[in-house]
Amino acid sequence: MKKGFTLIELLVVISIIGILVAVAMTSYTSTQIKARDSRRRSDMKAIQTVMEQYYATNGGYPATINAAFTSLLIPAPVDPKNTDPYQYKLYEKISAINDTYCICAKLEESNKGNASNTAASGCTWGGNQHQYFCVQNQQ
Repeated sequence: MKKGFTLIELLVVISIIGILVAVAMTSYTSTQIKARDSRRRSDMKAIQTVMEQYYATNGGYPATINAAFTSLLIPAPVDPKNTDPYQYKLYEKISAINDTYCICAKLEESNKGNASNTAASGCTWGGNQHQYFCVQNQQ
């Protein structure tokens, strides 16, 4: 009598391994998305801090994010997935001083952002507002 596995037994084991791999990959992908979104939120807070330091030193906000970081001799953060710069809006009053800004990062998870159409300072972004995490001036 020969000992070994039948074809059915092998197919069952391979199917179980395939299911476990699929579940693990889904969980891993979800974890990566959450980690990238967490980094985007952290980057937004870092950018906000640098912008406020720039304002305190220069009496207004810079025309670009890079200008604020260049003044500190450090590179500006970029999106962790596609290395695009973060989206930036600068709002000016009638005077020449740039006194408000809005910086947003598009999140991969839907409905996890904080942007809204009713933001008092106009810190909004087109499309699905709740997919963007935004920071704005604190002055």
